[in-house]
Amino acid sequence: MNPLGIFFVWQSQYPTLQSQIFLRTMSKQFANNVRARFTESISRSENDIPLAEAALLIAAEEYPRLDVALYLEKLERLGDRVRERAAQAQNALEVLACLNTSLFDELGFQGNRENYYDPRNSFLNEVIDRRIGIPITLSVVYIEVARQSGFALHGIGLPGHFIVGYLQPPENLFIDVFNGGRLLGENALADLVAGMSGGKLAFHPSQLLPVTKKQIITRMLANLLGIYSGSQDYSRAVATIERILILMPESLAHQRDYGLLLAQLGKTSKAIEQLETYLQQMPEATDAETITEQIKKLKQARARLN
Repeated sequence: MNPLGIFFVWQSQYPTLQSQIFLRTMSKQFANNVRARFTESISRSENDIPLAEAALLIAAEEYPRLDVALYLEKLERLGDRVRERAAQAQNALEVLACLNTSLFDELGFQGNRENYYDPRNSFLNEVIDRRIGIPITLSVVYIEVARQSGFALHGIGLPGHFIVGYLQPPENLFIDVFNGGRLLGENALADLVAGMSGGKLAFHPSQLLPVTKKQIITRMLANLLGIYSGSQDYSRAVATIERILILMPESLAHQRDYGLLLAQLGKTSKAIEQLETYLQQMPEATDAETITEQIKKLKQARARLN
């Protein structure tokens, strides 16, 4: 158990005011440590980024007692299971069949259709425990279990849907993990893109290019940001967008949204700073007038407080 977890037990037995104050201090320090670990993990070169660990560190800010090493070990054991099953496999299709049998048929991993926007679907520890998730988190499990078993797969970010690819030309295979690991041919890919875009987009082979690990982590965070913003959980939305900006510090749109979210939390001065920086960098932005008006209102509110 990590130090904060030990303190949770102690505090539950001795709930004094001093212990509560200490708990808040420890929680803040723990969150800062998790954020530092996250920043370090995604700052490495592409080949060295530990995808599963970075995904678990997203969850660790929500779950202070989360034992990241324990969940990495769980993925490793799943990989061992598949490696043993696939020992006699003759080709990629047979390895994929072993993956699908282990994860979907035996362990029951599946897509969460009933509560797609449940934030737990975006936390890798919850997906591993509950064996239910959304396309991107199920794909991370699939990719990592395959990697642990010695089989290389890549994430593919289709418009509106995330799939997995085995990319060894001419044998390129595409797997829809959200739908039980079904293989996707060109017709199925075209139907999927058309369906997810409401018929507005046509399938193109360029959509099958693999994404980087940073892009996977960013997409996971973007899902959470949409959920928290939509439910007006601004505190969690701010924490989420801060991590997106670690990954994409050049994203002016996220910097603008960061300022707007800070304003919702009443952090007026910092919000003004972020929004003014956005306008300095994007003076011709289509929303420049709206943001200028927002800054004006924030400054008026701050003046009234003073």
